[in-house]
Amino acid sequence: MAFSPKDYVLPPGLKEALMGAIYLRRPLLLTGEPGTGKTSLAKWAAWFLNDHYKQEKDFGFRAEPLLFSTKTNSQARDLFYTYDALSHFQAANLRSSETADISNYIELRALGRAIALSNPTQQGAAAVSEELSARPEGCVVLIDEVDKAPRDFTNDVLDEIDNQRFFLRELNVHLTGSDGVPIVVIMTSNSEKNLPDAFLRRCAFFHIEFPEYDDPLLRTIVEKHLGKASGATAQAREELLKFFYDARAKAPRKKPATAELLGWLELLEMQDYASKSEAEKKRLQEYNLSFLVKTQADLEAVRTLI
Repeated sequence: MAFSPKDYVLPPGLKEALMGAIYLRRPLLLTGEPGTGKTSLAKWAAWFLNDHYKQEKDFGFRAEPLLFSTKTNSQARDLFYTYDALSHFQAANLRSSETADISNYIELRALGRAIALSNPTQQGAAAVSEELSARPEGCVVLIDEVDKAPRDFTNDVLDEIDNQRFFLRELNVHLTGSDGVPIVVIMTSNSEKNLPDAFLRRCAFFHIEFPEYDDPLLRTIVEKHLGKASGATAQAREELLKFFYDARAKAPRKKPATAELLGWLELLEMQDYASKSEAEKKRLQEYNLSFLVKTQADLEAVRTLI
């Protein structure tokens, strides 16, 4: 079953946190266990805002988010653009004015593209992006796993994110977003390390709690991804959900989360788990357990439940 961004199931309070961040023009920092849908919020937000702003005459809104995947060596400039100095130097040595044009070696990255798209007629924007149209576009920018970056990264981008502007040094121009065109910044963190207080003070914050067993939220998420179940399939899903929560309690290292559950359920349903005998069900659970738990210690602990 194909999953659409509009089918994303928001935990209670998350939509309000997102809309508050948009109103206050602050980035929204999302935390939660890996696999709980933090990244998927950006896709839902882009879909939602694209639909919300369809009637606007002055600007549109992109239906897909712009993604920046944070690395351990990411620098502040990487969020806005990259400059291929080596290729530019080599081209300049060919003494061709066309190939040596510096703008050919600058590539806008997620937040830089969003700023240019929101204000496409400003000086310098067209020189570094061919995808601009005369009509401004709002964007969702996802900065994924921001806690992976060096500590200086978050402090160095505070002013640029606050004011939605950056300096393109190689062209000696400032690119600035339009006040009336939203740029929505969503950051995710797996809480692997503490983020600076100055950075946290400028963010809206939401923590995605993993739902308890008796909370219908997880069942709703499963239905959105795998379809509604009835009869023996519905009963089997409930059995497997109970096993999943027992596995979360038993796993000593990496607790399985929503992403692992969905893949595991999909595999078992593909293998017609609901129609099997009790012995066959246990065998299928064990054979597919490596899709639910991801370390040797967790595997050994969870196997004792079968």
